[in-house]
Amino acid sequence: MHVVVGGASGFLGTALTTHLRARGHQVTRLVRSGEPGDDASLWDPYAGAVDHELIERADAVVNLTGSPISKWPRTGKRKDEILSSRLAATSTLARAVAASSTPTVFISGSGMSWYGTDRGSEELTEAGTPGSGFLADVSQQWEAAAAPAVDAGARTCFVRTSLVLSKDGGVLGLMLPAWKLGGGARLGSGRQHMSLISRHDWVRGVEFLLEHDDASGPFNFAMPDAVTNAEFTDALGDAVHRPTFLAVPGFAVKAALGGISDDLLGSLRVSPAALTAAGFTFADPDLESALRSALT
Repeated sequence: MHVVVGGASGFLGTALTTHLRARGHQVTRLVRSGEPGDDASLWDPYAGAVDHELIERADAVVNLTGSPISKWPRTGKRKDEILSSRLAATSTLARAVAASSTPTVFISGSGMSWYGTDRGSEELTEAGTPGSGFLADVSQQWEAAAAPAVDAGARTCFVRTSLVLSKDGGVLGLMLPAWKLGGGARLGSGRQHMSLISRHDWVRGVEFLLEHDDASGPFNFAMPDAVTNAEFTDALGDAVHRPTFLAVPGFAVKAALGGISDDLLGSLRVSPAALTAAGFTFADPDLESALRSALT
């Protein structure tokens, strides 16, 4: 397939681009600066500018563009940037997909925050109700911005991403230095559910959606069984051979980890019901295998 990727230089986009190319797919990265070439095309999402001929030729478009949510403090300006970056990119690409003579497959990023930040022990499938709060509103508007592609009949999938595990970045990249120094600790009460997925399974999941013509709608990208923060803390400690007997109060987590702390202190028990029903098989279905994959 010829796949166009927005956000290809990010934590997930880099891994996806590498994986797709290794699997024999052609990938064109959308870039905002530099010299365009065989593997890159210039675009300006805020101006609504993208190469429509490129989108016309492509088999699929993957949209992962968005300002990081983890930067802190989350001021009004930061909130505007988080939302506007996602809406601009998604609407630009959705309109380009809609304008294609045969609407291209559109895979658009989203987040498990669509369900809110704290739903206790409620099992959250794709049929669940939307949550509330800033990040929930961002994810819901992010998906709604893809309406032009959906209305044009393009096969559109929304990837509601949980916490992605990889030593190269994300939440695990933030935690590992402290854990390796023996500073691993339960966060907050430790009873909150954490929904996780290895980066390896995340890229495999996107490839699965690209290749399965009957896949559309929202998909939770999380391993089948959520774990509690206390369980995660103990497992990560075992994986790096360090003790984890400490506990960090919520205010200290927020001060240290900024915006990503919402995903660590709240409780979201997300189930990949649609993904497994479509036939996807996880390579890293549990915490032990996900950590092993992430730390390799």
